[in-house]
Amino acid sequence: MTTPPPRTATDEVTAQFLEYRELLFAVGYNMLGTVTDTEDVLQEAWLAWAGRHRDPTAAPIDNPRAYLVRLTANQALSRRTEIGRRRETYVGPWLPEPLITEEDSVTGPLERKQSLSTAVLVLLETLSPVERAVFVLHDVFGFPHPEIAEMLDRSPTSIRQLASRARKHLDARRPVRHTDPIPAGLAERLAEATLRGDLPTLLELLAPDVTLLTDSGGLGPAQSLAPVHGRTAVAAIFMAIATQLSNRHVAIHYRRVAEDPCVLIFTEDSPLAAVVIDPTPAGDQIEAVYSVTNPNKLTRIH
Repeated sequence: MTTPPPRTATDEVTAQFLEYRELLFAVGYNMLGTVTDTEDVLQEAWLAWAGRHRDPTAAPIDNPRAYLVRLTANQALSRRTEIGRRRETYVGPWLPEPLITEEDSVTGPLERKQSLSTAVLVLLETLSPVERAVFVLHDVFGFPHPEIAEMLDRSPTSIRQLASRARKHLDARRPVRHTDPIPAGLAERLAEATLRGDLPTLLELLAPDVTLLTDSGGLGPAQSLAPVHGRTAVAAIFMAIATQLSNRHVAIHYRRVAEDPCVLIFTEDSPLAAVVIDPTPAGDQIEAVYSVTNPNKLTRIH
């Protein structure tokens, strides 16, 4: 019997990977919350994918989409261990890296459609890595439990149990959201009121039990290394920010992170902060503000 020639990472193999790259990026980002780690995971997935096609003894892949998602999900699970070690020494609150979702950003249409809100990504950090993987694969991307079981090398029964546990945990803590897209006007009014130092408007915009989280990583500006709760305390921080920015050249851009309104603040042409707001269910006030000032998480913002 003649041994078949070794397969190589041909243009066709590359094209198949690129066809699903946006899906793989979205899976990885929703599991990890950082663009850098997601890009590393995709690189590992590509190497495994290309290596499989160079192996003359490997069986053909009947479902490239499922196979690539399996590679990505398992690489992301492995990456969670390293991320967990970094979190142990992280200074202050940790927030997901902003994934700006305008047409001219680094992300594509599928990533925009299937990236979770900042509030949900923060909440996913309270799940175990495998619970988060099951939730993302099933609830976000619609993979059935038996297929997820094959991807993660677990039994269908254990996957259903993990999915149930994750859903109960999230449902008990997940904020109620709008059925309609969140209006961007709240973000614009918040930015304008802050730059003016307009305390009455700030108090009007902020919900009584509003929460502010600032992720500086010990590298960027941070008004507090702990969450700040309550309208008065959060408004006072925004008034202090207005004072700090009063003598600097500031440029403001309005974008979205998934479906969340986002304010990008630039000083001297460099990004200073990405501020994401989470409105109340009625959509008329702000119940959470997520401010990322860690410069390592702003390198892709222009």
